[in-house]
Parts: sequence; structure tokens; C-alpha cells
Amino acid sequence: MWGKHLRCAKLQKHIAKLRKRNPFWKTVDVQAVQDICQRIEKAYQLFFKHKDKGVRPPGFKKIRKYKSFTLKQNNYKFLGENRVKICSRVYQFWKSREIEGKIKTVTVKRTSLGKCFCS
Repeated sequence: MWGKHLRCAKLQKHIAKLRKRNPFWKTVDVQAVQDICQRIEKAYQLFFKHKDKGVRPPGFKKIRKYKSFTLKQNNYKFLGENRVKICSRVYQFWKSREIEGKIKTVTVKRTSLGKCFCS
């Protein structure tokens, strides 16, 4: 209506307050929430940029329909071979090539069949 949206930093501060009051938010990784806030801000920036072309505002998905999340600094650890520990769960992954350098982000994607893939 006014051509404005909640910025990423303010949204993250609001969610930090929610984490203290609501037990659901404590089950969600902080970095995953930060990534979602960044995705929301990017979607609104694109919407306001192309609003005159008939683009609709971004919609919100239910938590079960969300297909991926990204972890950026920690909460993942490579255990050797083809296993990675994310938060408290251990996943196997298929390594297409040897890993060179330092890994900075891990994205976990879920297919419609329920299989998870790390990249």
C-alpha cells in the first residue's frame, strides 16, 4: 500500500524476540531463519522494482512446503567419507568431486518424495 516492507535487520530483531517467547522458534536454527529473512527482503525488493509490470507481491509458504534451508557458518561438520552432521542429525551425501578449499555454506534441499540433498 505504501511501497515499503520490513527490512531484513528489523525482521531478524523481531524474530529474536519471538525466540524468547515461543518454543517453536527455538527448534529452528538461527542461521536458517536469517537466510529466510534475506530471501523475503530480496523478494520484496524485486516486487517493488517490477511492480509497474503487473508483478504480484511475494506469497508465503507453509512450513511443510518449504523445500530448502541454508546454513552459513556453523552447525554443520564434515565427519569424513561422505557424511555431514547438521545440527544434531547425521546425513550422507554423494561427493561428485573432491572438496577443495573451505566450505562456507551448506544448503539442504528436500524433493517432493522426501529425499534430502546437500550442496
